Amino acid sequence: MKRWDRAWRNVHLATMGTDRGYGEVRNGAVGVVGDRIEWIGREVELPASVSALAGEVLDGGGGWLTPGLIDAHTHLVFAGTRAEEFEMRLAGASYEEIARGGGGIRSTVRATRAAPDDVLFEGARRRVDGLLREGVTTLEVKSGYGLDVESELRMLRVARRLAEDAPVTVHSTFLGAHAVPREFEGRRSAYLAQVLEEALPAALAEGLVDSVDAFCETIAFDADECARVFDVAQRHGLPVRLHADQLSDGGGAALAARFGALSADHLEYTSPQGVEALAEAGTVAGLLPGAFYFLREERAPPVRALRGAGVPMMVATDMNPGSSPLRSLLLAMNLACTLFGLTPSEALAGVTRHAARALGMERSVGTIEAGRKADLVLWDVEHPAELSYWIGGIPSCGAVMKDGRIVRGGPPRSTS
Repeated sequence: MKRWDRAWRNVHLATMGTDRGYGEVRNGAVGVVGDRIEWIGREVELPASVSALAGEVLDGGGGWLTPGLIDAHTHLVFAGTRAEEFEMRLAGASYEEIARGGGGIRSTVRATRAAPDDVLFEGARRRVDGLLREGVTTLEVKSGYGLDVESELRMLRVARRLAEDAPVTVHSTFLGAHAVPREFEGRRSAYLAQVLEEALPAALAEGLVDSVDAFCETIAFDADECARVFDVAQRHGLPVRLHADQLSDGGGAALAARFGALSADHLEYTSPQGVEALAEAGTVAGLLPGAFYFLREERAPPVRALRGAGVPMMVATDMNPGSSPLRSLLLAMNLACTLFGLTPSEALAGVTRHAARALGMERSVGTIEAGRKADLVLWDVEHPAELSYWIGGIPSCGAVMKDGRIVRGGPPRSTS
């Protein structure tokens, strides 16, 4: 038997490798070689003592080991806040009214364009560190607050720099079709041409793009315009994702399905036909309860229909300064349960297995299986349902392993 670099023992495993429940393995062990999982099972099934099999033994103290968490939808590179718009909404203004009055995304665009690169990076790095403390080892980062060629490139460069500086995997998404900037007011086609003919090619030339997103909504771009974005993205061999049906049913889910999108996110107004299209295409439904909560929306995504159709459901923070200033993926899990009706096991699947699929990374992360990356989190909880149960504060995260190495906490009792 191949000798392991490290082994976990005295842990319960929530492998998340099943469509139902947690995929529990009680009194388990995990062997790690390099950055990959070599073996999992019950500790009593080991062919020899753990110390004889591994150079380093990590004692989990009877805690629960889960896959590293995945935040598959964030806008965490930005400058400024929109706290004043929060006050406006509390006074009765709608998200659409604020956006049409020059606030919303355009407000963050102004602040982001004016911020030096290091300011953007340091703010984003702090947000990443907060996610890492809660067990997030993979995350997606979108552009979309630059809305000119150079500012979009700056945001994507910051995303790549985050991956180099922090012990996380970063999936970088080009979101040039997020809003029409002020300088293109009344010239939507000209702006979209800049996105497709200048900004996206420039980002590709620098190797800054892993996928392409668009905002399909009445205050952003319609389905035909988003289809143009997707046509160009797919000609470049890039997978696509979509902000769909958040404020109205603009046919976003059906559009995402037609292009085989990795995910369609928000979905509050998705029709039964849209749900059916997602199921047939195998597109992940991205549930973003932070925006639903913060905007005080009343129409929730059709979770029961999505569940019944077998559509995988991802849960993410949608971290952004305007509609979801949510910096906790654990709290997003709780909100998905309390506001949308997910079970705790569905919520955990939504930030592990299904989140990995929403990023096209399901063959490397999201489950505890032999051959997957050794991205693992040790929790001092009696049951994994506690990860969705607690409101505020963090269930004790005893250790975070990224690529086979402890990067936060611990290591737990270690022997050789």
